[in-house]
Amino acid sequence: MRDALSATLLTLACLLAPCGTLAAWATHGVADTGRYVDTMAPLATDPAVRNAVADAVGDEVARTLAPAGADTDTGAALAPFVRDAVHSFTRTEAYRIAWEAGNRAVHDAVLHALRDDTAPRGPVTVDLAPVTARVKQRLTADHMPYAHRIPVEHTEVPVVPAEEVAGLRKGYHVLDAAAFWLPLATVVLAVTGIAVAARRRRALTATGLGTALGGALLVLAVAVGRRLTLADLPDHLHRPAAAAIYDALTATLRTASWLLLALGLTVALVSWLTGRRGPRRGAPSPATAPDGRFRRPPATLPRP
Repeated sequence: MRDALSATLLTLACLLAPCGTLAAWATHGVADTGRYVDTMAPLATDPAVRNAVADAVGDEVARTLAPAGADTDTGAALAPFVRDAVHSFTRTEAYRIAWEAGNRAVHDAVLHALRDDTAPRGPVTVDLAPVTARVKQRLTADHMPYAHRIPVEHTEVPVVPAEEVAGLRKGYHVLDAAAFWLPLATVVLAVTGIAVAARRRRALTATGLGTALGGALLVLAVAVGRRLTLADLPDHLHRPAAAAIYDALTATLRTASWLLLALGLTVALVSWLTGRRGPRRGAPSPATAPDGRFRRPPATLPRP
């Protein structure tokens, strides 16, 4: 009964370990604005991300600048020139400031909508005025001509459709609760399973191997998720940018997965080695017969 109960508790602990790691990463890593902005900041200099931004912004600007009633060929003719101009802008310090401010504004807006249950229904929007203000301030400080004339207008840009907000909010609340309870439950189950085991050293070795297996499965899940995410993208040209963003966001999760794998293998190896080097029973003394009974020494006559 003790072995069966210990095996059940340790199996549950090993199953919850990767789930708790995933929930903690989603809540304390991706859902933290400061960490998110710090993670996304280096992507401003990534060539694939810059190309994707230049293509998207260039096409939108060309479509806006095309005269009313003009055919699509006019917008297509303007797109390469506008895209080159935007691509040159992505190499400037102002672009990096706009990139950081934009990511912060989007993350704050989405996080506020997910955490606040009393938020008004509708799509999650981002006001571009703070982003424009930061870029204008930087260009003015660099003495860029006519930078002070850049208009700072409040433009609401939708980032999350209204029909997806409710589902994302429920998912966030579930992850927030799981990030606290799953790691705690994992530790309690593991300690209890080892304590009730008849052979605790063997239970500790099994716990280490199970934890290592959970870490390996989490590494595999991150790799499979990356493959599926990139395969679902309709635009093949933007897949390198999406891959760079996915790798940046999941870098902490991959590190935690490898640490879980290494920790489990270390615990299992140390437990196994200490078990092999433990005290052994000594050989039977000469006064003990092979059947375990005491053997009298042969009687000797006293010398005359």
